[in-house]
Amino acid sequence: MTIKEIESIFLCGAPTEDFIEACRKDTRKSLQTILRRYERREQERERLHIMYAYERAAAQAGHLVVAGVDEAGRGPLAGPVAAAAVILPQECELPRLNDSKKLSYAMREDLFAQIVSCAVSYHVSLIDAETIDRINVLQATRMGMYEAIAMLSPSPEEVLIDAVELPKLRMPSKSIIKGDAKSASIAAASILAKVTRDRLMETYDREYPNYGFAKHKGYGTCEHIEAIRKHGICPLHRKSFEPIRSMLRKH
Repeated sequence: MTIKEIESIFLCGAPTEDFIEACRKDTRKSLQTILRRYERREQERERLHIMYAYERAAAQAGHLVVAGVDEAGRGPLAGPVAAAAVILPQECELPRLNDSKKLSYAMREDLFAQIVSCAVSYHVSLIDAETIDRINVLQATRMGMYEAIAMLSPSPEEVLIDAVELPKLRMPSKSIIKGDAKSASIAAASILAKVTRDRLMETYDREYPNYGFAKHKGYGTCEHIEAIRKHGICPLHRKSFEPIRSMLRKH
């Protein structure tokens, strides 16, 4: 067979095991390139299939509308917590979908656009530093998650959450440790939350240029802490977080 004929079989996605084994024995370099590309694609499909395990379990229980929920920004010294909720179409194929922390900037941006385009519904809530200081960051995270879920339409029949428990939800929910790496819906929410927050911190960098928000996104880097010592705090800073709390006490 010619390389073009073989490639067309792989593109159709219907090669038999015998055909694949024969291709492995073929010494043509271009064919081996096609085979490796096919195998990577199949591995990615299998990984994504596994990431929909929680969503399939929900569907088997009669809950067809499933929302994933995650947050970004619990740890920084400045800026809001972003909480995202998203309902994906069932078994929606989003290659490279994963925990946002495992993705490059370019991958997150690309997936953000895909998720927004294909989602049945999504919402990102932002809880500001003042609220975080007033009620603590965990309660602020929960507040944002409840808000994001409430804004979904249709209302989800089951909610999958990364780590945090939301006992006030009226529908069934599951809190999944490291859920952003185990559930497609939670992974999608993690990307929406992180990209939204990162973009916002880049905007704040222009408003408060002394702190380097575009670079560290508000996290407690040495550069950021030194800037606080030099310039004091701005309205975005969380006064209840160390070392800001101790620094304010000294003054």
